[in-house]
Formats: sequence, C-alpha cells, structure tokens
Amino acid sequence: MAHRKRLGNSGTLLVILALCAVSWAADKSTAAKADRVVIVKSTRTLTLLSHGQVLKTYKVSLGRGGSGAKSQAGDRETPEGEYMIDSKNAHSRFHRALHISYPNARDRERARKQGTSPGGLIEIHGIEEKWAWVGSLHRQVNWTAGCIAVTNPEIEEIWSLVPTGTPVEIRP
Repeated sequence: MAHRKRLGNSGTLLVILALCAVSWAADKSTAAKADRVVIVKSTRTLTLLSHGQVLKTYKVSLGRGGSGAKSQAGDRETPEGEYMIDSKNAHSRFHRALHISYPNARDRERARKQGTSPGGLIEIHGIEEKWAWVGSLHRQVNWTAGCIAVTNPEIEEIWSLVPTGTPVEIRP
C-alpha cells in the first residue's frame, strides 16, 4: 500500500513538472518582441522598445566617417532618419545582420540633388568571426562603413527580438 502511495505521489510530481515545463516554454515563446528600434548616435546606443517600454539598450559602434548623417556612397557615415528592418541575413560576414531600409525617399532625393549615389547596405550586425574574440572592446572605436555593430551574443538576442518590418529611428 505504501509502495502504491509513493508511486502515486511520484506520478503527481511528474505531471506538475511537465506542466511547469510547458508553461515555461510558452512564456519564452511569447516574450515581448520589439516594435521599435531607436539608435542614438551621440550616445552610441541602440534601444529596443515594445509598446513604448524599453526592453533592452545596447552600446554600439557606428560608421567611422564622423558624426554627420550619411549623404553618399562611401562616406562611411551612419544615416539618420526613419527606416525599417526590411530583411535578415543569417549568413552575414558579420555573424548575423538585420538590414535597414536605407536609403529612404528623402535620402535618395538629397543624393540626386548632390549628383551622387546615396549608397546602401546599412545593417545592424555582429562582428566578423575572425575578430569576435574582441567582444565588447569593439565599442572603443567607430569602425563600420556606416552600419551599427554590436557583439555576437548581442546580435543573437536582437535577432530573436526584432522581427522584419520593425521601424528603426536613427537620431543624431
């Protein structure tokens, strides 16, 4: 009789553990996704927002061209304005990459008036594998050709939180 009671208690415990595991997995799958990305160049930060609430803020490296807004191909500046994440590249040279919809109509018109190409291929990305060991030290300098760079563990996290179509605001 005592043996059956112990088996019954063990069975109950297994059911409770299984329900907890299912609940935990459901909580992870419904974790808040970002509905906006805000990059502030002056503070070198990237912030993920969901319904106006900050999910997470990261320190970043930017384009090595200086502090101005991107105006033409090859200037190595990070653009400023309103964009969106329009695609993701899981096999990027820079670990993973979220492509930003630069140039927008305003950027193309400015470049047309200047008689230049606005450029393109602006991304939020990690660090090339051969340099990944540098980790957060990459933030000591702005080293990209106009992109926004984070560490590889950070881009993994951002990748999972930012769906394609998410608006991106890049401020001076």
